[in-house]
Amino acid sequence: QIHLVESGGDSVQPGGSLTLTCATSAVTWDHFSLAWFRQAPGKEHEGVASICRTGEVTFYADSVKGRFTVSRDNVNMRMNLQMNNLKPEDTAVYFCAAYRTSNIWHASLSEGDFDIWGQGTQVTVSS
Repeated sequence: QIHLVESGGDSVQPGGSLTLTCATSAVTWDHFSLAWFRQAPGKEHEGVASICRTGEVTFYADSVKGRFTVSRDNVNMRMNLQMNNLKPEDTAVYFCAAYRTSNIWHASLSEGDFDIWGQGTQVTVSS
Protein backbone atom coordinates (compact mmCIF):
# COMPACT_ATOMS: atom_id res chain seq x y z
CA GLN A 1 0.00 0.00 0.00
CA ILE A 2 1.35 3.41 -0.89
CA HIS A 3 1.12 6.41 1.39
CA LEU A 4 0.33 9.90 0.19
CA VAL A 5 1.45 13.07 1.96
CA GLU A 6 0.13 16.50 1.05
CA SER A 7 1.90 19.77 1.75
CA GLY A 8 1.69 23.42 0.78
CA GLY A 9 -1.57 24.43 2.40
CA ASP A 10 -1.66 27.93 3.84
CA SER A 11 -3.78 31.01 4.44
CA VAL A 12 -3.85 33.50 1.58
CA GLN A 13 -5.83 36.53 0.51
CA PRO A 14 -8.31 36.40 -2.35
CA GLY A 15 -6.49 36.60 -5.66
CA GLY A 16 -3.44 34.91 -4.24
CA SER A 17 -1.71 31.71 -5.33
CA LEU A 18 -0.61 28.47 -3.74
CA THR A 19 1.01 25.28 -4.92
CA LEU A 20 0.06 22.03 -3.24
CA THR A 21 2.26 18.97 -3.47
CA CYS A 22 1.42 15.31 -3.01
CA ALA A 23 4.40 13.07 -2.34
CA THR A 24 4.85 9.34 -1.99
CA SER A 25 7.52 6.75 -1.49
CA ALA A 26 5.83 4.30 -3.84
CA VAL A 27 8.15 2.79 -6.39
CA THR A 28 5.32 2.27 -8.88
CA TRP A 29 3.97 5.82 -8.83
CA ASP A 30 3.45 5.83 -12.56
CA HIS A 31 1.00 2.90 -12.24
CA PHE A 32 -1.48 5.16 -10.46
CA SER A 33 -4.02 7.62 -11.73
CA LEU A 34 -4.17 10.62 -9.39
CA ALA A 35 -6.45 13.42 -8.33
CA TRP A 36 -7.02 16.27 -5.92
CA PHE A 37 -10.24 16.45 -3.93
CA ARG A 38 -11.34 19.01 -1.40
CA GLN A 39 -13.79 19.18 1.44
CA ALA A 40 -15.15 22.41 2.81
CA PRO A 41 -16.77 22.56 6.26
CA GLY A 42 -20.19 20.97 6.17
CA LYS A 43 -19.80 19.83 2.57
CA GLU A 44 -18.97 16.58 0.82
CA HIS A 45 -15.77 15.72 -0.99
CA GLU A 46 -15.49 17.53 -4.30
CA GLY A 47 -13.25 16.39 -7.12
CA VAL A 48 -11.00 19.28 -8.13
CA ALA A 49 -8.50 17.99 -10.68
CA SER A 50 -7.33 14.63 -11.95
CA ILE A 51 -4.43 13.39 -14.05
CA CYS A 52 -3.74 10.13 -15.83
CA ARG A 53 -0.66 7.98 -15.43
CA THR A 54 1.28 9.74 -18.17
CA GLY A 55 0.15 13.24 -17.24
CA GLU A 56 -1.30 13.82 -20.70
CA VAL A 57 -4.98 13.65 -19.73
CA THR A 58 -6.38 15.96 -17.11
CA PHE A 59 -9.86 16.87 -15.88
CA TYR A 60 -10.98 19.83 -13.80
CA ALA A 61 -14.07 20.79 -11.89
CA ASP A 62 -15.87 23.66 -13.59
CA SER A 63 -15.33 25.79 -10.49
CA VAL A 64 -11.53 25.73 -10.92
CA LYS A 65 -11.05 25.62 -14.70
CA GLY A 66 -8.65 28.28 -15.87
CA ARG A 67 -7.36 28.87 -12.34
CA PHE A 68 -5.92 25.52 -11.22
CA THR A 69 -3.36 23.34 -12.99
CA VAL A 70 -2.53 19.77 -12.03
CA SER A 71 0.78 18.16 -12.96
CA ARG A 72 2.84 15.14 -12.00
CA ASP A 73 6.50 14.17 -11.91
CA ASN A 74 6.80 10.40 -12.20
CA VAL A 75 10.58 10.46 -11.67
CA ASN A 76 10.41 12.29 -8.34
CA MET A 77 7.02 10.82 -7.47
CA ARG A 78 5.17 14.09 -6.97
CA MET A 79 1.88 15.59 -7.99
CA ASN A 80 1.32 19.33 -7.84
CA LEU A 81 -1.73 21.54 -7.89
CA GLN A 82 -0.97 25.11 -8.90
CA MET A 83 -3.81 27.31 -7.68
CA ASN A 84 -4.11 30.88 -8.96
CA ASN A 85 -6.65 33.63 -8.39
CA LEU A 86 -7.87 31.92 -5.25
CA LYS A 87 -11.35 32.72 -3.99
CA PRO A 88 -12.91 32.41 -0.53
CA GLU A 89 -14.99 29.50 -1.82
CA ASP A 90 -11.75 27.57 -2.44
CA THR A 91 -11.31 27.31 1.31
CA ALA A 92 -11.19 23.61 2.18
CA VAL A 93 -9.04 20.71 3.20
CA TYR A 94 -7.36 19.42 0.05
CA PHE A 95 -6.64 15.70 -0.34
CA CYS A 96 -4.64 13.83 -2.91
CA ALA A 97 -5.94 10.44 -3.96
CA ALA A 98 -4.79 7.56 -6.12
CA TYR A 99 -5.89 4.30 -7.68
CA ARG A 100 -3.92 1.72 -9.58
CA THR A 101 -4.98 1.22 -13.19
CA SER A 102 -3.65 -0.51 -16.28
CA ASN A 103 -5.15 2.23 -18.46
CA ILE A 104 -2.45 4.84 -18.92
CA TRP A 105 -4.98 7.40 -20.21
CA HIS A 106 -7.65 7.08 -17.53
CA ALA A 107 -8.33 10.00 -15.21
CA SER A 108 -11.32 10.40 -12.94
CA LEU A 109 -13.04 12.83 -10.60
CA SER A 110 -15.30 10.14 -9.16
CA GLU A 111 -14.54 9.61 -5.50
CA GLY A 112 -15.49 5.94 -5.69
CA ASP A 113 -12.64 5.19 -8.10
CA PHE A 114 -10.02 6.08 -5.50
CA ASP A 115 -8.85 3.77 -2.74
CA ILE A 116 -5.74 5.56 -1.50
CA TRP A 117 -5.99 8.92 0.24
CA GLY A 118 -3.70 11.34 1.96
CA GLN A 119 -4.44 13.10 5.25
CA GLY A 120 -5.13 16.47 3.69
CA THR A 121 -3.75 19.99 3.85
CA GLN A 122 -5.73 23.09 4.81
CA VAL A 123 -6.19 25.96 2.37
CA THR A 124 -7.84 29.11 3.69
CA VAL A 125 -8.66 32.06 1.44
CA SER A 126 -9.72 35.10 3.39
CA SER A 127 -9.13 38.83 3.54
